[in-house]
Amino acid sequence: MAVSTHDLIVALGEARYRVERPFGTWPANSGFVSDVAVDGRGHVFVLLRHDSLTQPDDSRVIELSPDGAHLGGWGGDTIADGHMLTTDADGRVIVVDRDMHEVIWFSAGGERLGQLGGRGIPQSPFNHPTDISVSPWGDIYVADGYAANHVHRFSADGQLLATWGQLGFEAGEFGEPHGIWTFADGRVVVIDRTRDRVQVFDRDGNVLDVWEGFYRPVAIWGDPQGRAYITDQVPSLHLIGADGVRLGRARPVLNGAHGLFGTPDGDLLLAESNPSRITRLRLLR
Repeated sequence: MAVSTHDLIVALGEARYRVERPFGTWPANSGFVSDVAVDGRGHVFVLLRHDSLTQPDDSRVIELSPDGAHLGGWGGDTIADGHMLTTDADGRVIVVDRDMHEVIWFSAGGERLGQLGGRGIPQSPFNHPTDISVSPWGDIYVADGYAANHVHRFSADGQLLATWGQLGFEAGEFGEPHGIWTFADGRVVVIDRTRDRVQVFDRDGNVLDVWEGFYRPVAIWGDPQGRAYITDQVPSLHLIGADGVRLGRARPVLNGAHGLFGTPDGDLLLAESNPSRITRLRLLR
């Protein structure tokens, strides 16, 4: 690959990042990038999306080293329609299998460990779910946004505790809850994509705030300082403080990022579907 003569730098608040793409390599695959997550070791997990009825069952999850080297892949026989994924404090990888109405727990090596929802059974309770967050207090929150307008709250052992939201424009209602993140201070932050907004709830589903100023926001990742990084389809990457104040905005990708996650070193990884790749924003120190 030819080396570019251009050095792209973007700013988010006081931080500056160098744009590096593509990040990581893996064998040819019929899928395209849908999301990215990082575990405590700094290993990167890239979720690839397929049409399970027409495309081969090749790897759905690609594991990369912190520097992007290919370590392996898995999930072709267990994931039909991977939409979003995350990692938890125990190093497990959690995949939202959207069109199978299921959220699946895996080991880092791809062993299926458990699930929420009934596989292939809509409305039990999911109806094409979108994203998941394992909260710092142990509860599990699932955005159920493609054919429902809900957020579901589960206990750590998988018991459904509460469901909130319905179709509408008022605070607490949704057009399409697409991304979700939970913060240590108890905030549950939900991307409401088709309403061009982000809604902030407490852990019980009570509305705390509504953030405006987005165009079809897509994904969210939160840092240890309680700040939210949010992608939209301008395309932009927004940095929002814990108090809801916008601290910065940048345009680091060509056509938008469907997912994002931060690394232990302070870099940001953006999952681009078109073109299919990972972009790394390397923090400049």
